[in-house]
Amino acid sequence: MFFSCRDKNHVSGTERIFFFAILENAVPADDHINFVLRVGLLRIVADRLINFDRRGALPEEFEEGFTFVCTQAVERLLHCYFHGKMNFEPSKLAAGKRLPPAFYLRSDVVQVARDLLGKVLVTEFEGRKTAGVITETEAYRAPDDRACHAFGNRRTARTEIMFQEGGRAYIYLCYGIHHLFNVVTAPENEAHAVLIRAIEPLEGVDVMLQRRNLEKPNSGKTLARMTVGPGALSQALGLTTKWTGQNLLTPDSPVWIEDRGKIVLENEIAAGKRIGVDYAGECAEWPWRFWLKNSAFVKK
Repeated sequence: MFFSCRDKNHVSGTERIFFFAILENAVPADDHINFVLRVGLLRIVADRLINFDRRGALPEEFEEGFTFVCTQAVERLLHCYFHGKMNFEPSKLAAGKRLPPAFYLRSDVVQVARDLLGKVLVTEFEGRKTAGVITETEAYRAPDDRACHAFGNRRTARTEIMFQEGGRAYIYLCYGIHHLFNVVTAPENEAHAVLIRAIEPLEGVDVMLQRRNLEKPNSGKTLARMTVGPGALSQALGLTTKWTGQNLLTPDSPVWIEDRGKIVLENEIAAGKRIGVDYAGECAEWPWRFWLKNSAFVKK
């Protein structure tokens, strides 16, 4: 194994070497970041090795052990850093890297919904760029999820997009008023999707306010009202059913999702029942809604 699982106060030489080797290969030479983001990168790279790349980079029988030792090493590195036992110079990180195809092609839509928290949803229409950190999501999965539009692998003109390869937008009209933005996930013919329920505005706030017919914010409540709720965020970002089927992976796509290095730890994520799916029987009880616990930009 790469790491020796000792007590959290000890960081082995092998761990240090592997830590820096990952960063040397994963981080381009621009834009300073702090140590915490570097640890986050270690988490991300380990996750990619385990979950994203199924081309033989790591034998499946070693995955559980590898996950454990990576997690243990990260926790030790964090502990030692915050207790003054390790000092690192700032490293570099390229900001705003679009998520790769492998992120969306995983079959575990629940995990994808959790992983989307902290990522940045971006649109750029007619030269107007808007963006926000994803703070709340819900997972939907055919064929067994009665809350999913494609329950029982039902194929209609609307749901056909859900059966395409992950990495596309699925936007539908709710109550004839609200345009709801979903991300299609999983390989082709597995109808999975993640509904984006809320974002925290980052860029293009004036544009968002204009689209939402709101005054300039004089409090956090105005901002939250602007992008909390799937219909509200879609309106703020200019997303309508016109863009359903849009491939988020093409370089010229006006809609995409980025990783800007924000770290979201497991204990920062809350889970609960999905909203508005009482008709779905026992599936309505599944805890497939996820949100950032400390964010003001979630449905209360």
